[in-house]
Amino acid sequence: MLGKVVFVVAGAVLVAAGCSTPPPPPPVPPTVDTPVPGTVEPAGCLDTGVTVSSGPVEAALGHRAIVVTLTNCGAAPRTLTGYPEVRLLDKEKQPMAVQVEHGSSYMAIDPGVAPQTVQPGGTLLSVVSWSNTVTVGSPEAGAYVTVSAAKGEPEQRIVVDTDLGTTGKLTLTAWNSELKH
Repeated sequence: MLGKVVFVVAGAVLVAAGCSTPPPPPPVPPTVDTPVPGTVEPAGCLDTGVTVSSGPVEAALGHRAIVVTLTNCGAAPRTLTGYPEVRLLDKEKQPMAVQVEHGSSYMAIDPGVAPQTVQPGGTLLSVVSWSNTVTVGSPEAGAYVTVSAAKGEPEQRIVVDTDLGTTGKLTLTAWNSELKH
């Protein structure tokens, strides 16, 4: 009978030891690079003496827009005439086949082309707008907008969720010191 008691006690010790082992840690999910809206790449002042930024996406009745702000971060005044150069990129930072029109939209009135001089520390504004209309086909969405002050100048990439629907079109206002509504 003594042998049975020892066996039972030894078994209880093994069971208790098995219960005290902590469970393995849960698997670590893969890191997902989620860009922060409004982030500008490359950050800072370009060699041309300007930098761009954007506000949040504004929405109204299926229409969307961002205000792009150009800041003169250089030491000399800068004169621009016309429209910024804008491209829409997908999540992989590849150009999307999107038509860019100059003019007014539901979200902003285009002030038209006129020379705009921006002093050091000063700003100019442009509105990039689109419609989220879905008719025939698959909706498209961009993840980045590239902006350069003028044709041929370096661009900066801004993280912007652009839910284009099936329109395939952006509308852009000219640089101006104030917005027209």
